[in-house]
Amino acid sequence: MAHLLTVSGSLRTGSSNSALLSAVACAAPYGVVVTPYTELGSLPAFSPDAEESEALAPAAVTRWRAALSAADAVLFSSPEYAHGIPGAFKNALDWVVGSGELVEKRVGLLSPSAMSEFAHPQIVEVLRTMSAVVVPRATLVIDLPRRGLDVDRLVGDPAVVPVLRGVISALLGTESAT
Repeated sequence: MAHLLTVSGSLRTGSSNSALLSAVACAAPYGVVVTPYTELGSLPAFSPDAEESEALAPAAVTRWRAALSAADAVLFSSPEYAHGIPGAFKNALDWVVGSGELVEKRVGLLSPSAMSEFAHPQIVEVLRTMSAVVVPRATLVIDLPRRGLDVDRLVGDPAVVPVLRGVISALLGTESAT
């Protein structure tokens, strides 16, 4: 069994990023367990003092680190706010810079809007700086409608599901050599 953790960089209820990651779970083949990380909004503001000591790390941070450690790979999806990375998402990444849960971890990034021209490359840069293995074929901008996107619509779209399956295969290193 392969374990894929999905992380939406959006705290919005009904987020297209969260819907896209839910569709990934639906598209996952047998043998791939997809677990959404749902506590992004629970993480406290990053503190270097607490980051340096596991004993001082808040419980939500300990759970975040454990979720990352347990995963074989991580798939992120994030919106762009004011030409940048959403604060809650960047905060989550800051909490694992020093502890290293993303070091050598295979990661991908989906952006559900072609308008995400600034945040997408910024996130990739942050992940590479953290020594994550950014998988190019699992790091895509997929131009989807900005509002009203839901899982059923995505899973029912014959153009979307093969892309999502390709992302999963690339991320988990199960692509066929064709």
